[in-house]
Amino acid sequence: MSILLKNGSLKGEKNVDILIEKDLIVKVAPGNSIKDDKAEVFDLTGLIVLPGLVDLHTHLREPGREDAETVATGSAAAARGGFTAVHAMANTLPVADTAGVVEQVWNLGRKVGLVDVYPVGAVTVGLKGENLAELSAMAESTARVRIFSDDGFCVSDSILMRRALEYVKAFDGVIAQHAQDPRLTQNAQMNESELSGKLGLTGWPAVAEEAIVARDVLLTEHVKSKLHICHASTAGTVEILRWAKEKKVNVTAEVTPHHLFLSEVHCQSYDAKFKVNPPLRTDKDIQELRKALAQGVIDVVATDHAPHPTEDKEGEWSSSSFGMTGLETALSVVATAMVETKLMSWSDVARVMSEKPAEIGQLSDHGRPIAENELANLCIVDPKASWKVDAHDTHSLSSNNPFHDMTLKSKVVHTIFRGKFTMKSGQVQK
Repeated sequence: MSILLKNGSLKGEKNVDILIEKDLIVKVAPGNSIKDDKAEVFDLTGLIVLPGLVDLHTHLREPGREDAETVATGSAAAARGGFTAVHAMANTLPVADTAGVVEQVWNLGRKVGLVDVYPVGAVTVGLKGENLAELSAMAESTARVRIFSDDGFCVSDSILMRRALEYVKAFDGVIAQHAQDPRLTQNAQMNESELSGKLGLTGWPAVAEEAIVARDVLLTEHVKSKLHICHASTAGTVEILRWAKEKKVNVTAEVTPHHLFLSEVHCQSYDAKFKVNPPLRTDKDIQELRKALAQGVIDVVATDHAPHPTEDKEGEWSSSSFGMTGLETALSVVATAMVETKLMSWSDVARVMSEKPAEIGQLSDHGRPIAENELANLCIVDPKASWKVDAHDTHSLSSNNPFHDMTLKSKVVHTIFRGKFTMKSGQVQK
């Protein structure tokens, strides 16, 4: 049966009808102008229609940590959040550093069928930072890996980082760097500041991120490769990125929803749901990150969805794991931080959460215009919704969501993946 979406606001700009047959958009016309007696009709009056969201940074934990998340549960959480594609990071057990492991993740994603799951390959064997992984084999596998990252660990060796940047040029790959100088962050627990001293928690200096970003920008310029900076978190990183963009260095960067919204002040509770890598920073950092995202200095929003079982987040702060979930709340956090504050339009949201991430990931089926003969990958949002987050009302296996009990604006109500509802009226269609 075909689907007719009536009178939805296309990226918040004009009302349109969208007719979908099988997996394709077959007609887009002004609102309330298409009639099709055979179609299932959905009235989208007052709702925003965006291209399906794309996440460059998701931890699905499978294989190896199925107690925290699986491809199936993570895909369901993604569908609920409006995503039609996610990139699964390499820190699984075993590590996704061979063609065999990335193909396993790829096939699991296809079997579940709620979103497209694109594996991210490890840069180094076992994420140990000693020897390059099988980059070419992963690129040539059925998973067609194009992004490589040791996320969770920094490729801190300059020679190894240079070699990785040079190697991926052969197949137009991207090195996504987790920028964290390991010597400057030994035993670090939260942002280094007066507050960390008061709380008795080892500080995590901003320079530990900025020094690696600066080094890698220069290396990228030198070898003429592609660099992507994961989870930018400081005002200093923004300034380095601004300089790099002015110099036309081929570098992109992401910011997480939590770094746009939450500050180090939340750590005063000693509640480990606010413990994350990189740490929550200052209000000044938040304002600079928001400005950079609006201006395009930071290219995309990526969730860094990092699920953990309860026992890993409910102990003492120092012994608890780093990480937060974020797939189901990402769109609402961005809307609250950026759209409600007039820093960005809904068209800008489409750019940073769908179009540009798909471009960086080289995804031909995502981030596309909502137009005739395009795949029907759509995210439909109620911009007037206001809702309180319940971390336990989740499709993820883990509930370490830092926005628990907070009220957010806007909410995803429908997700359409390849012409089929993966979420309809707030309910995931498994």
